[in-house]
This record gives sequence, structure tokens and C-alpha cells, in this order.
Amino acid sequence: MAGYGDNAAFTAYAAAAGYVFPDGTTDDQKTAARQRASLMIDRYEPRFSGTRTGGFAQERAWPRAGATTCYGEAIPDGVNPVAVVNASYEAAFLELTNPGSLSPVVTGSSTVKREKVGQLEVEYAASSSISVSDMVVMATPIVTTIEGLLWPFLIQVVPGVLVV
Repeated sequence: MAGYGDNAAFTAYAAAAGYVFPDGTTDDQKTAARQRASLMIDRYEPRFSGTRTGGFAQERAWPRAGATTCYGEAIPDGVNPVAVVNASYEAAFLELTNPGSLSPVVTGSSTVKREKVGQLEVEYAASSSISVSDMVVMATPIVTTIEGLLWPFLIQVVPGVLVV
């Protein structure tokens, strides 16, 4: 599977942003981090306009056909916007320096209500009304830099008013 961009551009982006890769970071580790980061970016696909240029068999959410920005600007078919690629680099650096941070594991059936370690005992507030999907939403990281880069490409959700 291929992530957005490539390792050379990822390295250049990180250097320009003042990010420092951990000592000994290999190209294989950068590639793996870019792959995991691209999966995170693709979670936004339901909010991207247009359709995949290669249809359902296309590996990534971008490039797209018929996509527009939230301002109504047409995005040429088959183009990966630079901001989308840069968002994936931001996510890749985060994932490289903090593995697993982009994909928290949520287990709804085994929540801890009370823990005791030595003399310290903690009881957590728990609500039986929280669904697993709500837990996933609460556990999904929100990275404002990534959100900011993707913002122009997301379909804006406008609350509706129902008049009866």
C-alpha cells in the first residue's frame, strides 16, 4: 500500500517545519508511518466532495473526480491537493514519533469502573448510555494542524431546521 507523497518530500516537509526525526529513523519506518498516516487521512473521505478517480478499487481517497473546495473552487480531476499530502506528512510525523497515536484501540465491553493500586483507589464515572461508536469518536485524536490543512476540502455540515 502506498501512502500520500514520498519519503523525500516527507523529509523535506519535516525539515521545513522544524521537525527532527528520532535518531536512526530508517526509510522503511518513514514509509510505514506515511502509510498509517494516509489511513488516518482517508477516514475523512465521507466528508470529501467528488468520487475516487479510480472507483472503489482505488487504494486511497485521493485523487478524486468532481471534487471542489468548500469555497466552490473546482479541484482538477486526478490531483492530490498539496494540503492533503502535507496533512498526511503531519500525521506521519506524529505517528512516527508516537506510534499508535492515530489509531487508539477502544474496547466497549471491558471498561474499568474501579482500580486499586496499593492504597490508592480510583472509581471512574461510567455511563451505560455511551455506545461503542461514541467511545470511538471520543478516543479519535483531533490534530488541529491536520484539521486546518484538510478544512478547505471538507464538505461543510450545515444543521437543518425541520419545520412541521
